[in-house]
Amino acid sequence: MARNRRTQSAEVRFGPALKALLICLLIGGAAVGYVCQKNQLNELGRQKKQREMQLEELRLRNAQRAKQLAELLSPLNLERRAGELNLGLGLPRPAQVIVVTDSPSSPPRAATAPQLVQHAVPNDRNP
Repeated sequence: MARNRRTQSAEVRFGPALKALLICLLIGGAAVGYVCQKNQLNELGRQKKQREMQLEELRLRNAQRAKQLAELLSPLNLERRAGELNLGLGLPRPAQVIVVTDSPSSPPRAATAPQLVQHAVPNDRNP
């Protein structure tokens, strides 16, 4: 016996159309998600490149400042600056120099000749 469309239920008639609609929605959603992910990857790549350029600029400025600090702390520069500012600084007399040794048993003694004393500068950049 031939089936009549009027006797078929609505579920049977709209089932294939509903499946096609769901498949189209699934494919469309996947395509929109793909485009959003690609846009986000492009944006993150641009931010990464910008930050790398900023980091390189900061490294360059840090190297320039380290060079400037080394120049300012050099004994020759300090001596020249003291002369420019007329601070009245000069080499100490031998009686003013005290040599400190590492062994605790020997007492400090006065130096016999004028010596240049270099002070260690703490390096805060190295942990």
